[in-house]
Amino acid sequence: MRWRCATVASLALLVGATWANAQAPNELRLTPDEIASKAAAGAGAGTSGVAGIRTSVLSGNPNAAGLYTIRLSIPANTKIAAHMHRDERSAVVMSGTWYFGYGVIASEDAAKALKPGSFYTEPAGVAHFALTKDEPVVVLITGYGPTDTNYVDSTKDPRSK
Repeated sequence: MRWRCATVASLALLVGATWANAQAPNELRLTPDEIASKAAAGAGAGTSGVAGIRTSVLSGNPNAAGLYTIRLSIPANTKIAAHMHRDERSAVVMSGTWYFGYGVIASEDAAKALKPGSFYTEPAGVAHFALTKDEPVVVLITGYGPTDTNYVDSTKDPRSK
């Protein structure tokens, strides 16, 4: 079963990469050092808006129609309330343990611990939430923009404070 899940995830990434190459004639190769040196800003399009999270756009433009990839650096002890995005997204945890769950109420008990190398999806219009514990986390997210972020409970939207 584990082999089958890894195979499906690998095929999904391969198909996505093949599709992206067919759609985008610009070639892009980035080493970890080059990725780390890309300008990082606070919360950008398609992010939670939580203070301390740093976002780097690696490819594309999350504000425009088309494929994009963003890198999120999330500090330790961060909580992101339930929210959703209009676009389908997929993600890979690069470092740290990311606690991720689906639902309209953020519950630590409902979050699954995703270690480095883990893959997850954020289906369009499906509420989800996340948190970190005692270590920072880095996540790569790919979607087809434009994207947005809408909190289930608008009083928990950090961008409105």
